[in-house]
This record gives sequence, structure tokens and C-alpha cells, in this order.
Amino acid sequence: MALQFPQIDPIIFSIGPLSVRWYGVMYLIGFLFAMWMANRQAEKPNSGWSKEQVSDLLFYSMLGVILGGRIGYVLFYQFSYFVENPVYLLRIDQGGMSFHGGALGVIAAIVIFALRTKKSILSVGDFVVPLVPVGLMAGRIGNFINGELWGRTTDVPWAFVFPTGGPLPRHPSQLYEAFFEGLVLFIMLVWFAKKPRPAGSIAGLFLFGYGVFRFGIEYFREPDAHIGLYAGMISQGQILSLPMVLAGAALIAWAYRAKPILNHSEK
Repeated sequence: MALQFPQIDPIIFSIGPLSVRWYGVMYLIGFLFAMWMANRQAEKPNSGWSKEQVSDLLFYSMLGVILGGRIGYVLFYQFSYFVENPVYLLRIDQGGMSFHGGALGVIAAIVIFALRTKKSILSVGDFVVPLVPVGLMAGRIGNFINGELWGRTTDVPWAFVFPTGGPLPRHPSQLYEAFFEGLVLFIMLVWFAKKPRPAGSIAGLFLFGYGVFRFGIEYFREPDAHIGLYAGMISQGQILSLPMVLAGAALIAWAYRAKPILNHSEK
């Protein structure tokens, strides 16, 4: 007996040609939470951050998410189609965003912001990463509401029959990702950041934690139909997550070796 997917209209309401969608609202929730948490961190004594800097950083990061997410999706998942139809890169109305591309976009935003404000790139990264998981959780819930990015077929009691996934029950892998890449990772980062840490170690934990969680959950997520599994074993998402695991572990190790004086933030 599989659970039937709840019939949730992805459109909350429409006014003329404009529609408000659950997925867009989830993005907004993630951004508003990031703004609230960033300002809360900036208000702490000796934080080294002003509200103006927080506003600029969030603006750069949002651009990084949108541009990087779209470019990453096209290059990582639709490259052959893009080669034949370059204008597809601009067709955001057709959907398609990549977390790994968005992560690269945010890294670029962090570097640009740090150079412009003369802040440490690593300490800016440490400031940013705890803001991310709640947005990831909201986004994956949005994927679930849309009935997309479902998991592989299974007979577990909590499996769902998704309208676009055929008649067989499937893992609700979107909810697995929301829980581990969102809630669990957020708790890990907040707990870790409670004490002063070497610059770069919090960002390293995010890269490592997300990469490990995503790599594991990919075993429950249906591979992209046009890509499948490489060598019948590993998905595109796992290939893109492995560098995150390695980079995160290396950054944590380097931070503790290179920064014996613990530093939560740098002015």
C-alpha cells in the first residue's frame, strides 16, 4: 500500500496573467530567513558586520544563486541541448536550476564581495553558509509540492505514487533532501559555529556535510532520464557532490592547521 501524492495545486492564486506559485514562495521563505538570520548575526557585539554590508552580500548572493543555478543546470544537465539551442540558456520560463551551479555562483559572489569590502574570503564564507540550509529545505519542499524530482521505485511504507512518476510507488527523495540537506545540516552548522572556529572551517563543514548528504540521497533519487547512471553506478549529482566532499574536508584540515588562533569573524 503506497501513499497517494496529495493533490496540491502548484499555483497558490492568480491575478490576471500573474500566478503566485508555491515554489516561488519557498524561495522567498529561504531568502527572508537568510536576511533575518544575517542581520541577527550582524547585530552581535564585535561582529564586524553592518546592516549595509549584509544587504549587499545578500544581493550578490541572490544573483549568484539565480545566475549560477541556471548556468549550472544548462551546462551540467542539458549541455548537448544547449549546444544545439544556445538561446535555451535564457529560457528560464522552462525551468531548470542546479544547486551545484548555484553554489559556484554564491562562491563567486562571496569572492567579489570580500574583495570589494577588504574582508577575508574565508570569514565571509563562514558568515554565509549557515544562512543556506533553510533555503535548501524550503526549495526541496517546493519540489515535493510540484511533484518533481521524485525518487526511485520502492516498497517502503512511506513511498508515494507521484502523478508524473508512473503507477509505481517511489521514495519521496525531495523530503529526504529537505530533512538532511536542510534541517540536519542547519543544526550542524549552528552548533559548530557557537564556539570560535578557525576561518574557513564552518564553510568547509557546509561543503563536506552537503556533499555527503547529497551523495547518499542520490541512491534514492531517480537519475535524470537523459543522463542515467555512469557505468551503471553513479549519478550526475554524485559526481558533482564528490568535489564538495573533498574540498570541504581539505578546507577544514587546512583551517585548523593554518589558523591556530581561533577566529569566528574578521573585521
